[in-house]
Amino acid sequence: MVKFVSLATLVCALSVTPVFAKEFQDHDQMMNHGDGHLMDMDGGMVMGQNTDTLPGGCEKIAATKEITVHAGHKYSEKFPGTMFAFDQQEYQFEPCTKLTVHFINDDEIRHQWMMHGLPKYLYPKGMFHLEVSGPGKVTGTLILPPGDKTYLVHCDIAQHMEKGMKAQLKVGKGSEDLPSIPGVTAAVFPDDYSGRPYDPKLDAPAPYTIPVVAPAAAAAKAAAVAPASNESIVSGVTVVGLAIGLIVAPLLARRFKDMSAGEIVATVLEQVAQVVGYVIQLVAKLIKMVTGKNVIALPENK
Repeated sequence: MVKFVSLATLVCALSVTPVFAKEFQDHDQMMNHGDGHLMDMDGGMVMGQNTDTLPGGCEKIAATKEITVHAGHKYSEKFPGTMFAFDQQEYQFEPCTKLTVHFINDDEIRHQWMMHGLPKYLYPKGMFHLEVSGPGKVTGTLILPPGDKTYLVHCDIAQHMEKGMKAQLKVGKGSEDLPSIPGVTAAVFPDDYSGRPYDPKLDAPAPYTIPVVAPAAAAAKAAAVAPASNESIVSGVTVVGLAIGLIVAPLLARRFKDMSAGEIVATVLEQVAQVVGYVIQLVAKLIKMVTGKNVIALPENK
């Protein structure tokens, strides 16, 4: 009798356990807090949603597209050294596309699908953000800006991007490939699974070389010659500048068509910031090439 009661109790416990498991939830009844911010009390969130306002430079919606994005641990299995991933690491759409994203979280923890670098005059903080806590689905819509640009898409939860949850979205032809996109581009700091022990000869940094500086005499000679050619250089630069202005003016007129003064200023400042960032990256690469320093691998614990 005791064995029968024990067996019956075990069967009941096993049958009740799945009831307490977290079920998949479709977050489709969220409250609208304004400015494209939707949220519910169960961990679903959409930020930066835009369903009808065209970005500056878009005369109309070029296309209407929908994608379903899965996020979870199981999608990282094909990328050694990662812990989380999206089911797809690269997306590409036409400029001015109205894009609806169905974001599905397959894990029991919180994940996000965040797109950065959007125009801030239209998308607060330049961001479109989908978030789900635990197994569930959330849907959001945005209108992609004009031009060819590559946007970062990632999960902003601590270490999730570093552990593999990162992708890129190309508008048009895209601007460039982003680094360390799993399965798409090489990692900036690749993991080493060879098991090779630390070798001071192989892993030591390259010796620092002092850049060669032109002799003072050559510099003085160049300075002496410069005044004689200043007039021709200025006139040449002026002619080239006028020619570029005549060519670029119609393109700029089309690019900023129907945009307010504030939108034009915001767009120009954003593009200037991108150029400055690119120049800083280029200078950093040149410095790294000159110094020739390598990353020193840490010795294994014994």
